[in-house]
Parts: sequence; C-alpha cells; structure tokens
Amino acid sequence: MNAFLPADILFPDVKDMEKWAVIACDQFTSDPAYWERVRKNAEGAPSTINLILPEAELGTEKEAEHTALINATMGEYLKKNVFKTYKNAFVYVERTLENGSIRKGLMGMVDLDAYDYSTGSTSAIRATERTVVERIPPRMRVRRDAPIELPHILMLCDDHDKVLIEPIAAKKDSLTKLYDFDLMEGGGHIAGWLVDGAEAEAFNDRLTDYTANVGRKYADLKGVPMVFAVGDGNHSLATAKSCYEELKAKHPGEDLSNHPARFALVELENIHDEAQVFEPIHRVITKCDPKALLGALKKEVCADEGFEVKWYIGGESGTVCLDKAKSQLAVGVLQSFLDGYLKEHEGEIDYIHDDDALIQLAKQPNAIGFLLPAMEKSQLFRGVIADGILPRKTFSMGHSREKRYYLEGRKIK
Repeated sequence: MNAFLPADILFPDVKDMEKWAVIACDQFTSDPAYWERVRKNAEGAPSTINLILPEAELGTEKEAEHTALINATMGEYLKKNVFKTYKNAFVYVERTLENGSIRKGLMGMVDLDAYDYSTGSTSAIRATERTVVERIPPRMRVRRDAPIELPHILMLCDDHDKVLIEPIAAKKDSLTKLYDFDLMEGGGHIAGWLVDGAEAEAFNDRLTDYTANVGRKYADLKGVPMVFAVGDGNHSLATAKSCYEELKAKHPGEDLSNHPARFALVELENIHDEAQVFEPIHRVITKCDPKALLGALKKEVCADEGFEVKWYIGGESGTVCLDKAKSQLAVGVLQSFLDGYLKEHEGEIDYIHDDDALIQLAKQPNAIGFLLPAMEKSQLFRGVIADGILPRKTFSMGHSREKRYYLEGRKIK
C-alpha cells in the first residue's frame, strides 16, 4: 500500500468560500487582531474559523472553552449537511501566490503507520526538523474529541522528473472544478479540481512506481531513503500520529487497520515546482566575543573548499568555507558548531529571515552575523536521509500569508 492515498474528502457546500477558508492556526500567533478580523469577516456564515483553535489561544483561558465549542460546531455542521463527501478521491489544488506564481498540490491522506517524527527515523514519511514533543499534548486536547480534521499540513516529494502531480495539472480542464476564489486577508487565489476514478488510479500507479525506485536517487548516501518529507505542519501531523498511537494503546489486539484515525489529510507538493521557494534563515549571535567565535569556527569546521558563508562583525565582513564532509547542508555545519560553542562560551543566538536585518544586527557591539545561502531544493531530502532531522530553523517555505488555508476535511471518528 502506498503511503499517500485517496480519501473520503469532506467538501463545504457553502455560498461564500472566502468566509469559509482561513489560514493555518499556527500563523499570526502574536497578532490577535488578525484573528479578530477573521472572526468578524466570517460572522454569521459557515467558516473554518469556528472549527479550529488559533495557536495564539493555546495555553490561555480561552483554550478549553473554545475546544468544546469547536467540537460541538463540527457535530452541528455534520448534522446540517454543511459538507458533502467525495469518496475515494484526491483534490488537485492550484494556489496563486502574491508574486503571481502558481503552486500546485494534491490533497489526499497519509498512512500514519508510515510516518515517524522521531530523530533517527527510517520511515517512508519523515519530519524535516526536530519535533518539540512538549507542543503535542495541547494539540491532542484539541484533536482528541474532534469528529473531523481540517488540515494545513504540506507534505513534499523530491520529484525531479515531475511524474506525480504534474500529469494531473496537464489534464485539469477535463476534471470537475470544485472551487475557484480569492482567499481572505491577502492570501492570494485558490482553485481545486476533483481527481477520482481513472485519474486517481493512474496517480496511484505512478506513485507505486515512484516509491519502488526512489531509493536510486540517494544510492550514494549512507542513510535509508525516504519517500516524503513534512514541509509545513509537522506538529499537527505529529499530533494525529500521537492520537492514533493513543487509540491503539487503549484497544490492544483490536484490528484498527481501517480506522479513520490511522490516516491524516495532507496536501502533497513537489519541491521542484517552480513556485516552491525555500528561503534561508540566517544566524546572529549577540553578547559574545565575535572574533573569538569566528576564530573557533575557522579552526573547527572550515576547509579550503566547501559551503561559502558570509560573516559580518560591525563594519567588517568576509567569507568562510564550511567543510562539506560534516553535513549535507551549510546550516547543518554552522548550527552544530554554534550549539557546541555556546555551551562553553557566552552568547545568544537569534534567527533572522531578512538579509539587511541580519547585516544591521551584526553591527551592534559584541555581535556576529552569518548570512546563509539558500538551500538547494534537492538538499532537503539528501540532508534528512544522510544527517537525520535537520537543524532547527533550516529554511522557510514562503511567507506567512502563503501557508495553507483550511478548506477540505475528513471524518476521523
């Protein structure tokens, strides 16, 4: 069985899709005004804002009250037939971003038995960055009694030859269009087409062949090849996995192979899609002796040739070459060094997205900044396979308003 499958997808039967779809709950966590605007905009209409808990509310007095209300509203929406069901189907998705590029994806479900978020995992589906297990229990409280899921998870394939999703895109005009509308709060535009029957079977056949041969691309690496990587929403997928494992523990010996909790709805995307942009996240270390830190870096992890990384100290700058033998990624070499160095020396690290902001921060006293190169897309899978889970803050997949919006759903009870 493939690790990514068609699902019985719940689709909203509503008049105003713009009010229905809201952005992933883990965005704008320090901007409660954003969520207040969303609630006001959707007031009086069926909306996913009534079915999700913004992470800005996790750990607050609103959490328990809103969780109970969310579960009740899910039941009410099901009873009032707010959803219609497309059986054994995928949804092909096109998201038009702010810059006009179109990001392609395919909505389906993953087998949680094929996913392991732990460090050192050899599963078919793996996390790209370390999962903070302390973040899972509060999310389990939200999911545990929910009758449906509304995912914002983006899963990635390393499909150089574009054999999985792109053939569906080429035939979209022959598919049934499900939606086509502008997303609220500057989220761009989204359109979706139903993929079922023969087209779904053809995709499954292509995925079976892809899975059987994917290891050949990584034959030169020491690690176990993988099929998919979690790009966004790993803690949400880890929560689904934890709830499934909890269910199995409560029902020992029971066959749960077809239980809906075994699966989770995600959107699959190809990292080689032209609209898929991986932005680097830079490092600045403050309250340190910057020259001493730079000297230690050169001594311990640099080579004559390697990953070129630019450093900034005050008005000075230069370039170091980080030894490629130590990691598949420049950020892997640098972060490993910084973790060890800061255990023994004074200094505080921060993670910066903007180039100019990094340079300015490095001008303050007792600071050094490292401007990391953008990660090559193919390095993501190779890095996880060879080195295990990548260092925290390795990359960013686009901007906050480009994250997935809640739209489709699936019953999990």
